[in-house]
Amino acid sequence: MKKLRWGILSTANIGIQKVIPAIQKAANCEVVAISSRNLENAQKAASTLGITKAYASYEALLADPDIDAIYNPLPNHLHVSWTLKALEAGKHVLCEKPIGLNADEATYLINEAEKFPQLKLMEAFMYRFHPQWQKVKQLVDDGVLGEVKTLQSFFSYFNNDPKNIRNKADIGGGALMDIGCYNIQFPRFVFGIEPKQVVGLIEHDPEMLTDRITSGMLDFENGISSSFTCSTQLHPYQRAQIVGTKGRIEIEIPVNAPHDAPTKITVVTAKGTEELFFGPTDQYTIQAEEFAKAVLENKEVPTPFTDAINNMKVIDALVKSAHNNAWVKL
Repeated sequence: MKKLRWGILSTANIGIQKVIPAIQKAANCEVVAISSRNLENAQKAASTLGITKAYASYEALLADPDIDAIYNPLPNHLHVSWTLKALEAGKHVLCEKPIGLNADEATYLINEAEKFPQLKLMEAFMYRFHPQWQKVKQLVDDGVLGEVKTLQSFFSYFNNDPKNIRNKADIGGGALMDIGCYNIQFPRFVFGIEPKQVVGLIEHDPEMLTDRITSGMLDFENGISSSFTCSTQLHPYQRAQIVGTKGRIEIEIPVNAPHDAPTKITVVTAKGTEELFFGPTDQYTIQAEEFAKAVLENKEVPTPFTDAINNMKVIDALVKSAHNNAWVKL
């Protein structure tokens, strides 16, 4: 089997701890190089993960002709610039979420990406590939819940370290950008439509200036809505619940599904309560396999880039709403 050869931009924790090992498990993928601004860091990561090449600069990695695709887990403010440089270097790109700092950046990137129609570009929302979410989507589409009217979700962790990149407001830190993007995408994915207006409520950290607790409501019209809270300074917790006229589904671990333990969704209808279990699954591996398949078979990527732009539009609108203390139309 032909394999997609990957290069990794940076030694970011998410790559080292989760994504790279997952890509290495994919049957149609091979990680051939990793880069860092510090050669020692790159070499250490390469040695730990069994990667052949280590580069002391992102530029050197992009120049490697043996690399087909790039995984970009850089800080949020570097997503657009280095994704574009990778495309210019002839590499396909899987970029971590959020794709940029705002919808304008995302739109600029896709406009530039159109200059390279032979290359694939996708935002990395791994949860969508997990069998539990694929089952949820199937149940909703099959009408098991009747007319689905609302989705509620919660996602939080506690991190008040001012040195952590997630707590740096000027480079895209904060709850909404880091994890709220999931809360926003859940209903868009499940409902298959876009919200018409949103309202947001944000509490900022007084010193770091990042949003530390953000809540929002998305109005999809016709009585269809979604509400959420995300936080970087609350007790760790996550949950999602979808409710329709004939039933509901609760997803126990909607985002960080463990790769080495089963997950569960609960389906409640007039027939009773049913717990559906899914065996240990690495959603990052499935994401890599599906992206590689799109490249190797020259097919459309599973998640079109328009989805990334639309998600950023909602984020922008929620920020504007909180600032103006008013609903914002999309």
